[in-house]
Amino acid sequence: MDKNHPVAALFDLDGVILDTESQYTVFWKQQGEAHRPDMPHFEQRIKGMTLSQILTYFEAQPGLPERIQDELNQYETRMDYAYIAGVTDFILALRERDIRTAVVTSSNRMKMENVYKAHPDFTRLFDRIFTAEDFKRSKPDPDCYLLGAEVFHTTTGNCFVFEDSFNGLTAGRRAGMTVIGLSTTNPAESVRPLADMVIPDFEGFSVEKMLSAVRLSDE
Repeated sequence: MDKNHPVAALFDLDGVILDTESQYTVFWKQQGEAHRPDMPHFEQRIKGMTLSQILTYFEAQPGLPERIQDELNQYETRMDYAYIAGVTDFILALRERDIRTAVVTSSNRMKMENVYKAHPDFTRLFDRIFTAEDFKRSKPDPDCYLLGAEVFHTTTGNCFVFEDSFNGLTAGRRAGMTVIGLSTTNPAESVRPLADMVIPDFEGFSVEKMLSAVRLSDE
């Protein structure tokens, strides 16, 4: 790590900060089975993608993307936005150590308004919140995480990515950052090849453990 630049912790949202992935799995499984039966396990394929990218899969039927977006908007107002165990304590510990914190999510700003209603203190946990509107290419492209390093004026080697989806894990890898995988959405053995460390949640996870995972090489 470069001691001349700040350390940054970059967090995906769903399945990392919020225990919401199972709810999205239900919604997109229903949409996939109803409208894209040619794409088995549609709900797994799209994890980590922005909504605009997901909706391109439904463009063959005029008006369907708009209808699905309306259904999703309504669905998100009824969702439970519970925190992943231990995550708020861990983020507060990062901030006490002057480590930069950011949300890097494929969710849009409209969805984030529901998060803020559920957790009025949410924005106080982070220095920056990046949403789908902030980058052109979504995960697995690394653009969103590279943006985090750029905004914090640090190196990719000083950045830690927290992810659960295969697209997100791949984005962190492609960005050249240390990747901490959470087994909240996929089994630990599936996450491990794309991560430098795998954790079930943040209970008992410390800043020291995060720093010990730093990638020393690309081997």
